[in-house]
Amino acid sequence: MLRLIALFSLLLGVVACTNPNDLDKAPVPLGDFKLGYNVVVAPNITKGPASRDASKEEWITAMKKAVDARFSRYDGDKLYHLAISLEGYVLAVPGVPLIASPKSALILNVTAWDDAEGKKLNEKPEQVTVIESFSGETVLGSGLTQSKEKQMQNLSRNAAKLIQNWLVRQKYQEGWFGGTAADRKPAKAVAAPKAAANAAKPARAAAATPAAAPTAPSAVSGS
Repeated sequence: MLRLIALFSLLLGVVACTNPNDLDKAPVPLGDFKLGYNVVVAPNITKGPASRDASKEEWITAMKKAVDARFSRYDGDKLYHLAISLEGYVLAVPGVPLIASPKSALILNVTAWDDAEGKKLNEKPEQVTVIESFSGETVLGSGLTQSKEKQMQNLSRNAAKLIQNWLVRQKYQEGWFGGTAADRKPAKAVAAPKAAANAAKPARAAAATPAAAPTAPSAVSGS
């Protein structure tokens, strides 16, 4: 609990750049992903400093709704489950604009499960830290301009977007959801041709050297 409170204290003046307003666009490809169970729990959720109250039931409802909205769009060939544990939150209270108005925040842990294999994809839960998005409504502090329900909705939507970002990274980096080496970013593959080209330069230079160079041995043998 002390660790969470310390983390919330660091977050009070931070603004996030997460933009969850892309649900009207085609979802980022996630291979054979299709959402199975959407499990959200909050057994030990901690309220951070300078926060409004919210029950764990309210948080679970808001988070499940955000996850469904984002991930039910995928229609892959395999089922994957998302297990989310809500760990702590701050729902900003009204304060002095630009001076003492904290930002809303949410901390959660996520584990992805492969239904067919019946096992976790990540043994260690992925911790996600969410801050309210910057907007005209939050520039003076969302505690002044938004209800508790609106703050929870925004944080939950941001959290679902960050979970999506993590899953996409895992697809490319770890081959989740049917990802292959061909799907991954060719950072190293690009460097190899450059190295080969540099190695080939001396050979090309030698081939272009005038025929006068080989005459040196003849001069030596004739002396």
